[in-house]
Amino acid sequence: MPALPPYLIDPVWQQFSALLPERETDHPLGCHRSRIPERVVFEKLVQVLVFGCAYERIADASCSESTLRRRRDEWIELGVMERLRRICLDAYDRLIGLELSDLAVDGCVTKAPCGGEKAGPSPVDRGKRGLKRSMAVDASGIPLGCVSAPANRHDSPLLVPTLEASLGTLGALPEGASVHLDRGYDSLLTRERLTELGLGWEISGKGKPAPFWATKRWVVERTSSWHNAHKKLFWCTERVGRVIDFWVAFSEVVIIVRRLIREGWTRYRWEGRPSRRP
Repeated sequence: MPALPPYLIDPVWQQFSALLPERETDHPLGCHRSRIPERVVFEKLVQVLVFGCAYERIADASCSESTLRRRRDEWIELGVMERLRRICLDAYDRLIGLELSDLAVDGCVTKAPCGGEKAGPSPVDRGKRGLKRSMAVDASGIPLGCVSAPANRHDSPLLVPTLEASLGTLGALPEGASVHLDRGYDSLLTRERLTELGLGWEISGKGKPAPFWATKRWVVERTSSWHNAHKKLFWCTERVGRVIDFWVAFSEVVIIVRRLIREGWTRYRWEGRPSRRP
């Protein structure tokens, strides 16, 4: 059973492969061992993302565990996944349209049993090591930017870095854009920071009932669940911060392309279009 359906992973791979530089061999006799095809490694890493399994478990005769790690690090150095994320976000904006008048920001705490640079004691898991993802989404739940941090970091200090990560991708937001937040952000400092960024806000008050489904911030909760469906993020065993960011960007690429195909299914026709709406 494939980790992702072909209609989803094939367009992702086509754009991803177009970003990879051509590899030149300067050895006079060529390579003594043939290089594992990029597509093979890519599909293995997709399985790691979706199933959350260790590299050793997914390796086989076609690709070793050390090759998976080396190729992953090569792609991180090239910044290919982050570039792909920006391309996917731009494609969604051109074909469907981002709804930037209402943004939602929230943090999600997951497990990080191996510790590492971005692991900290989780306040919701008896102090076990955990990871927090602070994420901004548009009004339909499309991820715009994400910042990873230890689980014990408060949401409020991560608000500005999260919004800046989104603005770095999108540029200026439309006039009158508003940010929807839960009660964890209810402070004077948060309001001052949003004012400096030229943004409005809707913050749930402390001590007042505010179910997320009654506000416009439920979409960020849904997107967090989409991230957690990729088990590599739900149970993160990586220790290096840049590797964690690689997997977060990879997950966002899959989410954006899936939503693009779903929303475009009723508007466009293309070769390889699914017979049923995803």
